[in-house]
Amino acid sequence: MNRKLKLNELNRLSVDDYKKVKKNPIVVVLNNIRSLNNVGSFFRTCDAFAIEKIILTGITACPPHKEIRKTALGATDSVHWEYIENCVEVVKKYKKLGYKTFAIEQTIDSIKLNDSQHNSAPSLLIFGNEVDGVEQEVIDNCDHSIEIPQYGTKHSFNVSVSGGIILWHFINQRL
Repeated sequence: MNRKLKLNELNRLSVDDYKKVKKNPIVVVLNNIRSLNNVGSFFRTCDAFAIEKIILTGITACPPHKEIRKTALGATDSVHWEYIENCVEVVKKYKKLGYKTFAIEQTIDSIKLNDSQHNSAPSLLIFGNEVDGVEQEVIDNCDHSIEIPQYGTKHSFNVSVSGGIILWHFINQRL
């Protein structure tokens, strides 16, 4: 029988042990994310993929907040994060540190996710506002834009869903 595992059988790390684990060299930037539920979902996804850090910029809300906590399920305690107001400054800083910078956005020169190669290079991934996307000035300062191919009538995924898809792809290219 294919029995569902119980929580105590999942062998999850404690928050203290998680903080000691080597992280994937990926920094996620949330720029002007309005929904606190989306912010919380990003924390949970970044915890699952052992992401280096989340940087919250612009109007993006910061923990602690009950609406973030609702979807993060404790990941705001495990994932390293910071707030920096100006997203362009973040991109410039991380480029100087040797990170490849990617706006997750549909642009005239965007690379389809399935055609993108990342290997083990440190990466900065910028996710933008739920309505307006990544700001043009931020895109102008990034090395590349990546978009997720879509085949239906809608033009975009929910930003936290996009985060899960993009991060899964980046992590799997590192394996």
